[in-house]
Amino acid sequence: MNAADPPIAGIVGAGAWGTALAQVLTSEGGTVRLWAREREVVEAIAGTGTNRIFLPDTPLSSGVLATGDIADLADCPVLLIVTPAQYLRSALGTLPDGDAPLLLCAKGIEADTGLLMCDVAREVAPGRKVAILSGPTFAHEVARGQPAAVTLACESEALWDDLSPRIARPAFRPYYSDDLVGAEIGGAVKNVLAIGCGVVAGAGLGLNARAALIGRGFAEMTRFGLAKGARAETLSGLSGLGDLVLTCSSENSRNFSLGKGLGEGTPAADLLSGRRTVAEGAATAPVLAREAASMGVDMPIVQAVCRLLDGTQSVDEVIGGLLARPLRAERPGPAGRPKGRG
Repeated sequence: MNAADPPIAGIVGAGAWGTALAQVLTSEGGTVRLWAREREVVEAIAGTGTNRIFLPDTPLSSGVLATGDIADLADCPVLLIVTPAQYLRSALGTLPDGDAPLLLCAKGIEADTGLLMCDVAREVAPGRKVAILSGPTFAHEVARGQPAAVTLACESEALWDDLSPRIARPAFRPYYSDDLVGAEIGGAVKNVLAIGCGVVAGAGLGLNARAALIGRGFAEMTRFGLAKGARAETLSGLSGLGDLVLTCSSENSRNFSLGKGLGEGTPAADLLSGRRTVAEGAATAPVLAREAASMGVDMPIVQAVCRLLDGTQSVDEVIGGLLARPLRAERPGPAGRPKGRG
């Protein structure tokens, strides 16, 4: 790795999204140090200029410097943490000493604790400032330089002033928020709902049913988010509704493709075994359902996805159960008063 130039940033995690972020950050020159756990990824980027395992067919900038040594990120001015949500805690525990702010890019809820990613970071690295990057982004489009807009949720305007010019590019536009909880909940919940939309597609239920699931799923996201202290405008923005629409509409979403397989009748265990990429919603669904139940928040779609993932109900049983629910008022807050018989 050539470390002669001062880096723009360090990135922990060289999956598709981490690699795409490295590519966009180096699009106007400069270097990014990209740490990968997999030796073959480091060797492929160094030798061929591509991450042929996680982001094939995308030639990378010469400024993307792959490394397998986390210590190479010690002098980076900001660290983007792009590991899967369930590995965030262990990844943070390996970081070199320093006070560079952490820009968290994982979308999920920690299974063992029910903590959001920002709370995990505050536990493991209490001396560092924390921000959240979330929004409707497919890695391959970002890597190709196609336009994207994201939420950059920061603890303070001063942190925004520091981070936003480091990551903003002509085709990669961040918008400011100070609602870290809202930005995180949108990203976590939409992954579970995307599995549900994939089920609708795989079962051949049609576009009307998919649109209904997106609408009612957004109501569930809003109920849970408000109960956790998020703001409604955050949930209706890029990191909530925007990301929900994207991931519920395309097989480019790993969560949607997982759900499509479930809808076609393939057991979850078969779909999840042997994957090198992570469908975050599969891990998030049970902890989200647990947290919602503990707060008295009604999330029937999330619960239905859980039953499909653990194999306790078939697709037909889940769909029948959702359609048989009592008729209610349409509103995103607490469940509406039943109207008539369901």
